[in-house]
Amino acid sequence: MEATGSTSSSQNKVAELTSLALETYKKKPLSYWLLLILSSSAMLVAFPASSLLSRLYYANGGKSKWIISWTAVAGWPLTALFLIPMYICGKISPTPLSLKLSLWYILLGFLSAADNLMYAWAYAYLPASTASLLASSSLVFSALFGYFIVKNKLNLSSINAIVIISAGAVIIALDSESDRYEGITDRQYTMGFIWDILGSALHGLIFALSELVFVKILGRRSFHVVLEQQVMVSFAGFVFTTIGLIVNNDFQGMRSEASSFKHGEVSYAMVLTWAAITFQLGVLGSTAVLFLASTVLAGVLNAVRVPLTSIAAVILFHDPMSGFKILSLIITVWGFGSYIVGNSSSSKAT
Repeated sequence: MEATGSTSSSQNKVAELTSLALETYKKKPLSYWLLLILSSSAMLVAFPASSLLSRLYYANGGKSKWIISWTAVAGWPLTALFLIPMYICGKISPTPLSLKLSLWYILLGFLSAADNLMYAWAYAYLPASTASLLASSSLVFSALFGYFIVKNKLNLSSINAIVIISAGAVIIALDSESDRYEGITDRQYTMGFIWDILGSALHGLIFALSELVFVKILGRRSFHVVLEQQVMVSFAGFVFTTIGLIVNNDFQGMRSEASSFKHGEVSYAMVLTWAAITFQLGVLGSTAVLFLASTVLAGVLNAVRVPLTSIAAVILFHDPMSGFKILSLIITVWGFGSYIVGNSSSSKAT
């Protein structure tokens, strides 16, 4: 009798969930769901691809940190192309550029350029699987900076996620001997680890400051406004990074680097081009998911892309995957899950 009752209860729950899913589906047009699927796919494919291409650049003979950080912002015109039809067909006017807003964009662009450079150092010395796991700590810093700067709430689930994800990073640090590439010294590995964590912290700060701009200066948040900010910040970051390339003579060094690149100059150009394109597609996808669905879904997809990147790196680059790294991966996904569930529950309560 108990087994029959349990089966009946499970069937009722499945029926309820199915009914809820159908109701949700019917509330939105088919075009909405197609766009959401495309945006989610962009996040799950483009961001891991961008990370893997960064690692491929170094694995095949690339050496410049400035060049690979430059590719993260060189694709900014791609985002701008999406704004043009919105202005023309949607009868939307560009947001006026005040001096205060321009200064904010310049500051965020500078921080973005610095952030990309830190991640470039990380990918130069760390396996892609390790770098992606450490980069997931940006959620921790986003929550902390959001609490102090934007006054976002920190619930128990957020604090739990912060502790869990931090523990995952500590596990990788303790197991540093098992996943080091040949030729990477102790100092280089340590620097890669530190730059990855610092880059994640800066990424969290940028996220909080971007939210502050929307709340305090723009006073609104719409899809085209966020795209405008992404274009302006990426353009400012592009200018700062280009200056760095020129000062460091890396533009001149591109030709010699391409000639010694594994599989030749065409391969070199393709790696950098697709690194720039995939990064911008990932940004566009995440922006669309935030506005079509919620930050919770964006968080879920962000959690999913961490193991995807790690697994792909193991397959493509034969990254070492020790028991400690697997444990760190499980803990990281668990931390993401805790954060998502907690924030989902609190948004429903409000």
